[in-house]
Amino acid sequence: MTIVLGGGISGLSAAYYAANNARNSAVILLEASSRVGGWIRSIKSPTGAIFEQGPRTVRPVGLAGRNTLNLVEDLKLSNKIIPIGSSHPTTRNRLIYADETLHLLPVSLKGIFKTISLLDRPLINCLWTDLRAPRISKEDESIYNFVQRRLGQDIADNIISPMICGICAGDARKISVNFLFKSLFEAEQKYGSIVKGILANRLKNIFSKSKDDAVKEDNESTSLSFTLADRARKEHWALWGLQGGLEQLPQALANNLRKRGVRIQTEAKCQKLTFKSNRVELLINGNIQECSRVISSLPAKNLAELVREQHPTLSAELEAIPTVTVGVVNFEFQGDVLPLQAFGFLVPPKENLPLLGVIFDSCVFPQKSSTVLTVMMGGAWFEKYFGANPSEDYLLTTAIDHTKDILRIEEEPVAHNVAVLKDCIPQHVVGHTQRVKRIHEYISAHHIPLGLCGSSYQGVGLNDVILSAKQAVCDIVQ
Repeated sequence: MTIVLGGGISGLSAAYYAANNARNSAVILLEASSRVGGWIRSIKSPTGAIFEQGPRTVRPVGLAGRNTLNLVEDLKLSNKIIPIGSSHPTTRNRLIYADETLHLLPVSLKGIFKTISLLDRPLINCLWTDLRAPRISKEDESIYNFVQRRLGQDIADNIISPMICGICAGDARKISVNFLFKSLFEAEQKYGSIVKGILANRLKNIFSKSKDDAVKEDNESTSLSFTLADRARKEHWALWGLQGGLEQLPQALANNLRKRGVRIQTEAKCQKLTFKSNRVELLINGNIQECSRVISSLPAKNLAELVREQHPTLSAELEAIPTVTVGVVNFEFQGDVLPLQAFGFLVPPKENLPLLGVIFDSCVFPQKSSTVLTVMMGGAWFEKYFGANPSEDYLLTTAIDHTKDILRIEEEPVAHNVAVLKDCIPQHVVGHTQRVKRIHEYISAHHIPLGLCGSSYQGVGLNDVILSAKQAVCDIVQ
């Protein structure tokens, strides 16, 4: 029997892949809260608009992106897909709010040769800065330091730092470049600069890529099946979402699992894990339950508590992966109150504002006659701006005041939703890659029947956590 801990998207995915494996006689999923879905939550406003507390769009690119689309197809959700093409305004228009102004980032090759107000120089100048910068051999460093060295402080402050706020609500001065921007870091380490590394890899891949594309096109022309991932590639999707909100995905997973006999137990809190020679004992709500293997999708520091007594070394490594809290406020305004169509804007930490960024939801997924916005606040600076336990009224007032001021909105919202997502995003700080390696080596060396998945280890994106669940099942079965 396999027990999966955690009913977020990674735990549900792990249970799905475990149930697909013929060697698993039974699968049980345990969730401590009263619902499954984790941070993915879609709420309807009184007018029927969708408020997303967590993610709302997914990128289709790469192995992980294809894997997620395959899952969506398997769950019969293809007819609910909302594709967003590469020419869509929300794909092309990305904004940074700095010096009391909204700045539009370049979206074309022509644009990078023009001086942009955010930098006071053309973006192309960064290439010359990189080519002149000396190579420094390191095992890892912060994204901020790396970009400052290679591209300039203005890029680090005004583009990369707000980008990290958008990706993981984190501080670029602490996040690992060797984890989050691994290819750029390796380009410097191997070739001496980002530009040289990218060019070398591009030239190396030209022949093999064209050969692969020819094979792929030939296979598609002779194949009777045309997958959702194939469609995304052919139609040049940049993003996709789901009708009715992204929570449709975990709900479909849960329904699929129940139909296949997987037991999903909510309000089932695991208090302790003990690994015996031939079984695993779990203390669940004060009662002992046994299984042959465990897959944990819990945040690393939560898992650390469960194994501390038996494996203090492993517990210490898990506990060293920090998290941040994000305040999320959704607004709905009547009519169109936005200055332009865009995905939204991000705020550099140097602006000393409590906002991380604002997403223009109704530009991404148009509503009938209203504007829907999502304001993200705090993150790595949550306690600095809000303290330990802010009231919903304070979060709401802070969000509405800053958003109306920045976007020059005079109307009052007709609906809103406030949520504090405590410890919702793990921070992959400097040394994260080495730490995860040590964690897996410890589990392997001690022959612990424990698989790990979720955002604590291989990435915070939805594609990352779903693929990590698939890998965890493969690892633990082997």
